[in-house]
Amino acid sequence: MLALTSPYLWYTTRATGMVTLVLFTLVVALGVLVSTRVGGTIFGRFEVNELHRSVSLVAMVFLVIHILTTLLDSYVSTGWFSPIVPFVSEYRRLGVAIGAIAFDLMLAVWVSSLLKTRVKNTSWRFIHWFSWLAFASAVTHAYLTGTDAKDGVGLAVVAACVAFVLASALWRFFARPTRAAGRTALSPLAVAGGPASSEPVPTETVPSRSRRRR
Repeated sequence: MLALTSPYLWYTTRATGMVTLVLFTLVVALGVLVSTRVGGTIFGRFEVNELHRSVSLVAMVFLVIHILTTLLDSYVSTGWFSPIVPFVSEYRRLGVAIGAIAFDLMLAVWVSSLLKTRVKNTSWRFIHWFSWLAFASAVTHAYLTGTDAKDGVGLAVVAACVAFVLASALWRFFARPTRAAGRTALSPLAVAGGPASSEPVPTETVPSRSRRRR
């Protein structure tokens, strides 16, 4: 194997790890908004959903860069299978193993989103519950393996991410709005530009000819 090491690889690994954690925090929080169908007239549910997808994609890109720079840097030996197979790394085996678990869970959630139209809704929701466990694994990996997560600004960032996700979880289970079950499309009146209404439109608004004759 070609030996390759550079302080720039190490700095990139550290930076992308922190950025990935922050982005993943936003993904989880936005996922809570999507699951409860939060949205208004200015920033609707469609925009929240698209933002959730976009941030998820960017987070996966940074995560891949974080993994590649770790594997390419020969200063520490983690092994090429360490990102997906736990407990095969020679460097900080437990911390890297938990990171592999986080990556596997993130990958499962992300792939299920790409195949949402081909996956049963119940299965898709079940897989998405893994995002909470993935976040917990990612935070544990950052603290055990990262050199910046134990003190200073790095520790503050990790603590802020944990607090933000914890607040999202508490809001999700205790203070969430009522889900708009079944209301996934606008009524024809709303599409035409008129006020949307959840009440049924009367089927007969003009007196029939038979009534006029009477």
